[in-house]
Amino acid sequence: MASWESGSSSDALSICRGRRWRSASAALALLALVAVAFAAAPESAPGQDWSHYVRIAAWPLTANNAAAIVREAQQSNVFGIEVDNDVTGRYESFLDPRAKLAAIRRAAGEAHRAGNHAFVYIAGLECITANAGKTPHTLAKDHPDWLQRKRTGEPAVFGAGTAFWIAPGDEDVWISPYARAWRKIYMERVRQVAATGIDGIYVDIPYWMTHFEGWEDSWASFDDSTLAAFCERTGLDARQLPLGDFSDPGFRKWVQFRIDTLTDFMAEIDRTAKAVNPAIKTIPEIYPGIEEEAVRVGADVYSLYAVNDAVAHEYEFGGGDHLASSRTLLDWFRYQAGMQSFRSFARGKPTWILNYSWDGDEEIEPRESMQTLFMSEIMAGATPWDARGHVMSGSNDLATRREVFGWIADHEQTFFRPRQPMQPVGVYFSPATRNFFAAEHVRSYQGVLILLMQQHLEYQVVTPRTLAEFRGRLLVLPDVRMLDDNERRELQRFVEGSGKLILTGADATGLGARAEIKRYSQCPGKAYMDALERDFGAAVPDPQFLASLRPENARVSVSAARTLATQIATVDGKPHVFFANFTGLRPGRNARQTPEAGATVVLTGTHTGTWLPFLGTPERLTARPEAGATRFVLPPIEKGGVFWAD
Repeated sequence: MASWESGSSSDALSICRGRRWRSASAALALLALVAVAFAAAPESAPGQDWSHYVRIAAWPLTANNAAAIVREAQQSNVFGIEVDNDVTGRYESFLDPRAKLAAIRRAAGEAHRAGNHAFVYIAGLECITANAGKTPHTLAKDHPDWLQRKRTGEPAVFGAGTAFWIAPGDEDVWISPYARAWRKIYMERVRQVAATGIDGIYVDIPYWMTHFEGWEDSWASFDDSTLAAFCERTGLDARQLPLGDFSDPGFRKWVQFRIDTLTDFMAEIDRTAKAVNPAIKTIPEIYPGIEEEAVRVGADVYSLYAVNDAVAHEYEFGGGDHLASSRTLLDWFRYQAGMQSFRSFARGKPTWILNYSWDGDEEIEPRESMQTLFMSEIMAGATPWDARGHVMSGSNDLATRREVFGWIADHEQTFFRPRQPMQPVGVYFSPATRNFFAAEHVRSYQGVLILLMQQHLEYQVVTPRTLAEFRGRLLVLPDVRMLDDNERRELQRFVEGSGKLILTGADATGLGARAEIKRYSQCPGKAYMDALERDFGAAVPDPQFLASLRPENARVSVSAARTLATQIATVDGKPHVFFANFTGLRPGRNARQTPEAGATVVLTGTHTGTWLPFLGTPERLTARPEAGATRFVLPPIEKGGVFWAD
C-alpha cells in the first residue's frame, strides 16, 4: 500500500504532477498487493468450523458482565456471541485500550468455558470522541490530516442528529485508510485484540464516507493522502475527474481504486490478526449487497469474501424495506436473490445476516416477523441474527429467538452443510458490469434469478471466479457489458464444450453467431422486473425466454405456487429442495403466511422422501411411483421447509 505524508491541497496536486512517471510501477505494486490478499484467502475446507453454524445475538461488553453475557446467550440457544466495547471506534480507547482489552479477554474465556464462541465489534474507519466540546483532545482536533474529505475540502466530521448512534456533544469522524500514522496504530490495536483469544474480529462498515446526508454524491475521499495514493497509481488528479460519469475512463479508475483500497484494508486486518492468532476470524459488516451502493461506499462483498472469513450483511437490497414486517413480496424475492448471490461469492465461506424483523408495527406480532425472517435466511443457507428494532443487541421476542435457535441447532447440518449444484441454469453476475452499469445489469440479473426461483428451476449464480468450474449446460448473461480476456476465453470454451449461452441486452462476448448462443436484444429479465414492480401477482415472463430456461431430462422437477421461492441442490449427495413461502404477506398488515398446499417434487428413479417443516419435525412422505420416477406430494407449506430424497 502506498503511504504519504499529508500536506496542503496544492502540495497534493504538485505531487501528482511530479510523480506521473511512477504511476505504472505503483499501479502494479498496488494490484500485486490485492492479488496477494486474494490468494491468501483460500476456500473453506470440507470440515466446517464454528463460524458456519452461528446463531448470533449481541451484548454491550463492560468490565464485569462477561459471565452474565455468556449465561444469557446459553439460555436462548445463541451460538456465536457478539460483544461490543469498540476499541478502535472510540478515541479514548484507540489511544489507551488496556481496560477494554482486559474485558475482551474475559469474554473470550467465559465463552470458551461454556463451549461457545465470541467475536468482538470494532469500528472500521469511524471514530467517536465523547463530550468533544469539553475536552481539548478529540481526533479531529489532534489529527485533522487523518480525516476523509469532500472534493471541496469539507472534513467528515459529524455530531448528534447525523446518525442515531452519535450522542449529543459527541464528535464523529471518518478517517482515510491512507492516513499512515492512524493505520499503524489501528493495526496494533487489531494485533492486541487478536491476542486476547477472542474468536473473531467484527469490523463495522469500513466505508468511504458517502452514506450520511449531504455526502451521498461526494465520491469521497479527497484528503491529501488519498489523492496522493490515487495519483501514484494512475497519474491522475482525482479532483479533476467528472464525478458520477461512469463513461469517463478516469472516473472508472477512481471507482476501482476505492474498492481496491477497502479490500486491501480488510485484507491487512485479516493478515495482522492471524499473525497473532491463526484461528481468529475476520468479518466485515456492510449493508450494500449486489447493487450500486457497493460501488458508492467502496465496500464490495464480492471482493471482501475473498480476503475475509465471512461477511455480515446488514442487507437493504437496493433501497427495499429491510424490516421483515413491512416487506413487499418483491422485497422478499429480491432478498432471496441477494442472499443466493452472497452464497456464491462466499465459495464455501459462511454468510452472516444481520437484519431486522420488527420495530413497533401495531398490526403485526413480532413473533411472526421474526419467524419469517429467520426462515428466509436459513432456506438460503445464510446464518441468522435478529435484534431489537434497528440496533445490534437485544431481541423483539426472546422466547421466539430461543425457540427458533433451538430448532436450527437441531437441524443445522441440513441447512449449513455445503450445497452442490446438479443440473443448474447458470446466471452470471459480473462485478465489472455492476461497477459501471449497475442499474442495467442488476435489474436484468435480479429478474432472471427471481424468475428461476418462482418457476422452481435449479439455478446457480456464476461469477468470474467460478466460471471455469461451472458444469451446467446453460448459462445466462443478463445484460453483461464488461468481460475481460479470461472471461471471454472461458465462455468460448464453454460453448465449444456443448454449453449453451443466452445473452440478454448487451453482448460483450465477442463470439459470433452460432447455434449454441441465443441473443435477446431487449432483456427479458429486465422486462420481468418491470412487470413485477407494476403488479407482482400479474407479472408474466416472456414465454419463449422461459421455455429456453427449462432443462431437458431434469433430475428433480418441482411444482408449487410462484409465491414460494425454491432452491434445488444436493447436500451430502442427497437431492434437497428448500422452500420459502411468502404467500399472503402484506407489508405492515400481515406477517403470517397463507399455507400452500399441493406442492410436488418428482425425481427420476426410485426414492424415499422426507419433509422437514420450519419449526417442525421430519416426516416420511408417501412415494408415488411413476414411469422411471417417484412423485412426492408435500404437506401444506406454512412458513417454509425442506424436502430431501434418499
